[in-house]
Amino acid sequence: MALLTVLLMVAVMAAIAVLVLDDVRFSVRRATNAATLGQAQWYALGAEALARRQIARLNRADPVRTPLSPDWNGRLLAFPIEEGELRAVVTDGQACFNLNSVVQGAGEALTARPRGALQLVALGRAVGIDEGRMRGIADALTDWIDSDQSPLPRGGEDGAYAGRTVPYRTAGTLLAEVSELRAVKGVDADAYRRLRPYLCALPYSVLSPINPNTLRPEQAPLLVMLAEGSLSAQAARSAIAARPADGWTDVGAFWNQPAMSSVEPASDVYDQITLRTQFFALRVDVDYGGARAVRTTLLQITSDGSVRPVISRWTPDE
Repeated sequence: MALLTVLLMVAVMAAIAVLVLDDVRFSVRRATNAATLGQAQWYALGAEALARRQIARLNRADPVRTPLSPDWNGRLLAFPIEEGELRAVVTDGQACFNLNSVVQGAGEALTARPRGALQLVALGRAVGIDEGRMRGIADALTDWIDSDQSPLPRGGEDGAYAGRTVPYRTAGTLLAEVSELRAVKGVDADAYRRLRPYLCALPYSVLSPINPNTLRPEQAPLLVMLAEGSLSAQAARSAIAARPADGWTDVGAFWNQPAMSSVEPASDVYDQITLRTQFFALRVDVDYGGARAVRTTLLQITSDGSVRPVISRWTPDE
C-alpha cells in the first residue's frame, strides 16, 4: 500500500509538472508574440512620423498647389528592417466623395444639403447602381447624419431601425469612418462594394474637394459625380488623360478643357476643384519576426502648416 501510494503521488506530481511547464511555455510564447507585435507597431508609428514630416515638407515647397514631384501619390515605398520589411503608401485622401457632404452645418445644427445628395446619386449611377435605389440611399444617409427626426421621402430616422432584429438609432452626427455607411438603410453588400473605392468621411461637411492633378484613370467616376451625370465616363477619363505632365496650374484651365465642355458647373461645384491636397491617406504594412502590423491613417495639413492625424486604425480600411 505504501509503495502504491508513493507511485500515485509521483504520477500526480509528474502530471502537475507537465501542466506547469506547458503553462510556462505558453506564457513565454505569448510574451514573445506580444513583444514582436509591439515592435512591429513601433516600426509602423515611425513610418507614420516620417510620412508626416515628408507631407509637411511637400506643403512648404508650395502651399498653394500640391507638387506632384517627387512622385508620392500611390507610390509603394519598401524598406528592409531587421527580420522583416516595412511598406508604406501615401495617396490623396480627398480624391473621393465625402459622405458627410450630404449635410451642411456643424455640431448639432446639421441640415440636408441637396447638392451633396445629388452628387452621391450621380456617383452611384456611374458605378452601376440604379438611380431610384441611390436616391433612397442618399435620403437615408442624410437622415442618418442630420440633427432632426423628420425623415426624407425615401429616408428614415430612428423608427426605420427600431424594428430590426438588433435595433439601433441614427447617429445624428458626422460619420467618422466610411464603414458606418453599412448601417444605413438601403446599403447592402453589393452597393457598398461598388461605392467603397470612391468614398471617404472627411471631418467636416464640405462638398468633396477634388484635386484633378492626383486623379487616376480608374477614379473617373468622381468627375462624373461632380458633373452630376452630364459627363460621360469616357469624357471623364479623357479629362484626366489631358492633364499636363506637371499638373494643372489653374482651376479655370481644367474646367475649360475640351473634355469638360459639356459641363456647366454651378459656383459651388466649380469651387470643389482644388489644386491643393489637404488630406492624405497613409497605409503602413510591417512584417517583423513573423508578426504583421497594419496602420492606416488619414492625415491633414492644418492652417499652420503642421500635419496631424485625423483618424488612425490598426486595421486596413474596410
